[in-house]
Amino acid sequence: MEIEIGIRNVARALNFSVDATADDISKVIDDAVAGSKPINLTDNRGRRIVIPTDALGYVVVGSDIAHPVGFGAL
Repeated sequence: MEIEIGIRNVARALNFSVDATADDISKVIDDAVAGSKPINLTDNRGRRIVIPTDALGYVVVGSDIAHPVGFGAL
């Protein structure tokens, strides 16, 4: 699952992949925002991403459908 997070006053978005579903990610973000707690996520490489909710600009949760790569016949 691809995730893009925009941080306030930062020109570049944060992009990473996680093994969780879109519903799981939405729940983590909703709970953090509702409780004014930092958003804690772990990406596919095991890195922890911690974002203060007051710095959160936007979140885009991508599709979990694997897209083929290459020039073969579709």
